[in-house]
Amino acid sequence: MRQYLLAVQLDESERDAPEDEVRAMLARTGKVTDEMKAAGSWVFVGGLEHSDASTVVRPAGGTTTITDGPFAETKEQLGGFWVIQVEDLDQALAWARKCALACGQPIEVRPFGDPSLRR
Repeated sequence: MRQYLLAVQLDESERDAPEDEVRAMLARTGKVTDEMKAAGSWVFVGGLEHSDASTVVRPAGGTTTITDGPFAETKEQLGGFWVIQVEDLDQALAWARKCALACGQPIEVRPFGDPSLRR
Protein backbone atom coordinates (compact mmCIF):
# COMPACT_ATOMS: atom_id res chain seq x y z
CA MET A 1 0.00 0.00 0.00
CA ARG A 2 1.17 3.50 -0.81
CA GLN A 3 0.11 6.80 0.69
CA TYR A 4 -0.97 9.75 -1.47
CA LEU A 5 -1.73 13.37 -0.75
CA LEU A 6 -4.87 14.65 -2.48
CA ALA A 7 -4.33 18.40 -2.26
CA VAL A 8 -7.17 20.86 -2.87
CA GLN A 9 -5.91 23.73 -5.03
CA LEU A 10 -7.79 26.85 -3.97
CA ASP A 11 -7.79 30.05 -6.05
CA GLU A 12 -7.74 32.72 -3.35
CA SER A 13 -8.26 35.50 -5.90
CA GLU A 14 -11.87 34.36 -6.30
CA ARG A 15 -14.43 35.70 -3.85
CA ASP A 16 -15.54 33.42 -1.03
CA ALA A 17 -18.57 31.30 -1.81
CA PRO A 18 -21.83 32.06 -0.02
CA GLU A 19 -22.31 30.21 3.26
CA ASP A 20 -24.99 27.87 1.88
CA GLU A 21 -22.66 26.79 -0.94
CA VAL A 22 -19.85 26.16 1.55
CA ARG A 23 -22.17 24.03 3.71
CA ALA A 24 -23.24 22.02 0.64
CA MET A 25 -19.60 21.50 -0.38
CA LEU A 26 -18.69 20.36 3.14
CA ALA A 27 -21.57 17.87 3.07
CA ARG A 28 -20.37 16.49 -0.28
CA THR A 29 -16.74 16.21 0.81
CA GLY A 30 -17.86 14.63 4.08
CA LYS A 31 -19.62 11.91 2.10
CA VAL A 32 -16.46 11.23 0.08
CA THR A 33 -14.44 11.04 3.31
CA ASP A 34 -17.00 8.59 4.72
CA GLU A 35 -16.62 6.47 1.54
CA MET A 36 -12.83 6.50 1.98
CA LYS A 37 -13.19 5.37 5.58
CA ALA A 38 -15.58 2.56 4.60
CA ALA A 39 -13.13 1.41 1.90
CA GLY A 40 -10.19 1.44 4.31
CA SER A 41 -8.36 4.09 2.25
CA TRP A 42 -8.70 7.10 4.56
CA VAL A 43 -5.73 8.16 6.70
CA PHE A 44 -6.35 11.85 7.47
CA VAL A 45 -8.24 14.88 6.16
CA GLY A 46 -7.88 18.58 6.91
CA GLY A 47 -9.08 21.95 5.72
CA LEU A 48 -6.84 25.00 5.97
CA GLU A 49 -7.42 28.68 6.65
CA HIS A 50 -6.59 31.10 3.82
CA SER A 51 -2.89 31.65 3.21
CA ASP A 52 -2.97 35.12 4.77
CA ALA A 53 -3.33 33.35 8.13
CA SER A 54 0.01 31.59 7.63
CA THR A 55 3.39 32.31 9.18
CA VAL A 56 6.60 31.34 7.37
CA VAL A 57 9.82 30.35 9.15
CA ARG A 58 12.84 30.69 6.82
CA PRO A 59 16.36 29.42 7.54
CA ALA A 60 19.28 31.72 6.70
CA GLY A 61 22.88 31.57 7.89
CA GLY A 62 22.26 29.31 10.85
CA THR A 63 19.29 31.30 12.15
CA THR A 64 15.68 31.83 11.12
CA THR A 65 13.40 34.69 10.24
CA ILE A 66 9.65 34.68 10.75
CA THR A 67 7.27 36.52 8.42
CA ASP A 68 3.53 36.71 7.97
CA GLY A 69 1.79 35.40 4.89
CA PRO A 70 2.30 32.62 2.42
CA PHE A 71 5.68 31.39 1.24
CA ALA A 72 4.57 31.35 -2.39
CA GLU A 73 3.36 34.61 -3.93
CA THR A 74 0.57 33.08 -6.00
CA LYS A 75 -3.21 33.14 -6.11
CA GLU A 76 -3.41 29.34 -5.99
CA GLN A 77 -2.82 27.95 -2.52
CA LEU A 78 -3.34 24.71 -0.64
CA GLY A 79 -6.90 24.84 0.67
CA GLY A 80 -7.17 21.41 2.26
CA PHE A 81 -6.14 17.82 1.76
CA TRP A 82 -6.80 14.15 2.20
CA VAL A 83 -4.10 11.60 2.97
CA ILE A 84 -5.11 8.21 1.64
CA GLN A 85 -3.58 4.76 1.46
CA VAL A 86 -4.29 2.76 -1.70
CA GLU A 87 -2.66 0.13 -3.90
CA ASP A 88 -1.62 2.41 -6.78
CA LEU A 89 -1.95 5.70 -8.62
CA ASP A 90 -5.07 4.55 -10.46
CA GLN A 91 -6.91 4.11 -7.15
CA ALA A 92 -5.60 7.48 -5.92
CA LEU A 93 -6.87 9.14 -9.11
CA ALA A 94 -10.28 7.52 -8.68
CA TRP A 95 -10.55 9.11 -5.22
CA ALA A 96 -9.22 12.42 -6.57
CA ARG A 97 -12.02 12.49 -9.17
CA LYS A 98 -14.62 12.10 -6.41
CA CYS A 99 -12.89 14.76 -4.31
CA ALA A 100 -12.73 17.24 -7.22
CA LEU A 101 -16.43 16.79 -7.95
CA ALA A 102 -17.31 17.10 -4.26
CA CYS A 103 -15.35 20.28 -3.52
CA GLY A 104 -15.48 21.88 -6.97
CA GLN A 105 -11.73 22.57 -6.97
CA PRO A 106 -8.72 21.03 -8.73
CA ILE A 107 -7.04 18.20 -6.82
CA GLU A 108 -3.30 17.58 -7.04
CA VAL A 109 -2.37 13.94 -6.48
CA ARG A 110 1.10 13.37 -5.09
CA PRO A 111 2.63 10.17 -3.72
CA PHE A 112 4.52 10.27 -0.46
CA GLY A 113 8.22 9.54 -0.84
CA ASP A 114 9.47 6.00 -0.53
CA PRO A 115 10.01 5.40 3.22
CA SER A 116 12.88 3.01 2.50
CA LEU A 117 14.90 5.97 1.17
CA ARG A 118 14.58 7.93 4.43
CA ARG A 119 17.21 7.68 7.11
